[in-house]
Amino acid sequence: MTDDGGERPPAVRTVFRGRVVELVVLDGRWEVVRHDDAVAVLAVDGAGRVLGVRQRRPAVGAVTWELPAGLIDAGETPADAAARELAEEAQLAGTLRPLAVGYVSPGFTDERVHLFEAVDLRPAAAPTDEGEDLHVDWIDLDEAWEAGSSGALVTSMVTLLALRHARAARADR
Repeated sequence: MTDDGGERPPAVRTVFRGRVVELVVLDGRWEVVRHDDAVAVLAVDGAGRVLGVRQRRPAVGAVTWELPAGLIDAGETPADAAARELAEEAQLAGTLRPLAVGYVSPGFTDERVHLFEAVDLRPAAAPTDEGEDLHVDWIDLDEAWEAGSSGALVTSMVTLLALRHARAARADR
């Protein structure tokens, strides 16, 4: 606390700065990974299949199946970034509805993900992101949930949250 009763800003020491992350130590104690915010896009077609992309993820040593996703570029809104990622990764556009915003793992990183749902899907031509090797893969919603929630399908918790949302929304109809 400061003399006026406010919070004292933490002492920050940068340990590492890379292209995507920065590792800092707060108050000589807390190791924090600083990371730009990101977006993810849930898209379900009329046949009940969910759009995912397969890609090699060296951090977990596996090929994952995840929603189209990516970082929010400087000057972009989360909705702009979601539209861009959907077009780049799946060559699709649609009407975007915000679903949720949350921290990925607040115990060690400040990264937040903005989750959107895309409806009224239509083709959209966009250049792919250089260096990404993605494979678009539509999977039945229930099969994706069963495989993802059991760990048989390597995926992210953001993707699992979106799948759970899509299943609940379908049950409400």
